[in-house]
Amino acid sequence: MRPSGFRFALAAAAALVLTGPLPLAHAAAARAALSGEVTSPEGRPMEGVIVGATRAGSTITVEVVSNHAGDYQFPASSIAPGRYQLRVRAIGYALAGPGEVTVRGGGTTTANLSLRTVEDIDDQMTNADWLISMRGNRRQKDLLLNCTTCHTVERIVTSHFTAQDFGGVMQVMAGFANQASDLEPQRKLKIPQSIAANWGEGKATLARFMASNDESAGGKLSYPLRTLPRPTGRGTDVIYTVYALPRPSIQPHDVVVDRSGTVWFSEFGDDNLGRLDPRTGKVKEYTIPTMRPQEPKGSLDLEFDERGNLWIARMNQGGIAEFNEKTGKFKVYEVPKPLITVTTQQPMVAPEHREVDGKIWMNAESIPGLYRVDIRTGKWQVWKPYGVMKGGGGGEYAFGRPHSVYGVYSDAHNNAFFCDFSGENIGEIDAKTGKVTLFPTPTPHSRPRRGEMDAQGRLWFAEWRGDNIGMFDTRTHKFKEWPIPLPYFAPYQAVRDKNGEIWAGGMSSDRIVRLNPKTGRMTVYLLPDSTNIRRMFVDDSGPRPVLWIGNNHGASIVRMEPLD
Repeated sequence: MRPSGFRFALAAAAALVLTGPLPLAHAAAARAALSGEVTSPEGRPMEGVIVGATRAGSTITVEVVSNHAGDYQFPASSIAPGRYQLRVRAIGYALAGPGEVTVRGGGTTTANLSLRTVEDIDDQMTNADWLISMRGNRRQKDLLLNCTTCHTVERIVTSHFTAQDFGGVMQVMAGFANQASDLEPQRKLKIPQSIAANWGEGKATLARFMASNDESAGGKLSYPLRTLPRPTGRGTDVIYTVYALPRPSIQPHDVVVDRSGTVWFSEFGDDNLGRLDPRTGKVKEYTIPTMRPQEPKGSLDLEFDERGNLWIARMNQGGIAEFNEKTGKFKVYEVPKPLITVTTQQPMVAPEHREVDGKIWMNAESIPGLYRVDIRTGKWQVWKPYGVMKGGGGGEYAFGRPHSVYGVYSDAHNNAFFCDFSGENIGEIDAKTGKVTLFPTPTPHSRPRRGEMDAQGRLWFAEWRGDNIGMFDTRTHKFKEWPIPLPYFAPYQAVRDKNGEIWAGGMSSDRIVRLNPKTGRMTVYLLPDSTNIRRMFVDDSGPRPVLWIGNNHGASIVRMEPLD
């Protein structure tokens, strides 16, 4: 139930009206296969409404965004003649009619969309919308970002749990693996004791906070709902192509594109490597050997080496794997048991400069630290950047702070650089001497997560808790940060394109930001669906950069092509 009298930014769906020849105002759409105007229930043009078209029997949906005049258009190169189902995304609105249209060849089909409002927008809200709306301070709300890795804030606020109920829920949730989903609820083999210990009084505080914001009191929320605005200006000049994957349980975590244009993706909840043909939408899966049957399945980081070979970080399966596309086989490098203290988890792998010395870096979350394996000799080395552990795992160290290694990258000399996700450092390991140096980020509690090393030795990275895009120059050891002007954006990764612009995706807002680091200009794009954004890959092979994004909770892959 919703409190009366609240207002919110809204967006769109519609009654379909097929018209005749294009009016003069739509002359720019002459080369379009399908175009039209999106208007509000009051008849006013609406900007920033995402319009999608899915051909009958297809797993591919093409999406465009209405401009300042409410106009949208699908280029003839993006959709072929046929019958299409239309859909829209604009919070607070829904499709008034069935939204079916037949696109005919040789001209432009026009479908004008008029909108109707929706009273209950719970399932349209992003996590950022909920966090903006909830009562409480930034510190309290930031704690919920840990929850949104696996599920939405909507589940919390639309529940009827008391603080005592939430305490029990938190205890159960602590036992699920990072890769857990509704369809694959995998449990951890061993739960570190430090999870419960580190909660302390914080557990009760968080439980009370969640209970104060849900529907347990009177069966309704007691605060107005607020939402982020729809895209405007440059943020509407984009085409999305969404590829539905063959099973709803597939979690495409990392998506990358090889030199031939083939799309590959890691499956976060299964021991498979996926391959997508972007022309047909067909998917083929390669089964990765399961090394530890009792541990949660799934992989995370997916990277290319200089030869174009794929390397996969195997998470709880204990190591990394190299994939040979010609044979369809994997070569597995399992972490030796003498190196494992409690359990082991390898989310990240850095093979990009293996040719320098034949060695590959990866992280080791149980230490936390890094491993390096010589793939010629099979020799393993371990680094513990944060000192000696005080207890039985979980990251409590000699100077009393939690730390963890997440994003791992190497420079041209195969020196390792890493993001201290639980802390606020960028770390460096000299490949020859083994010396470890930590460089604190300018923003406290920034939680640097993932990024990318460019050819100039600059590490571009996302500050997940700091809501910044960061840059660390590995030659001068200097930082620069750019604030993202969206609350609770929670950027997962930052990547650089061939034009020098930086892209970052927000895990909580379904939005992508585009930064010109020279001018500081930022453009905001909204994705077509609720998207738990993780890895973004920039394909620079064409005239314009193209982004590829896995919808980790939505069993789909998104191709994003900015048109400027």
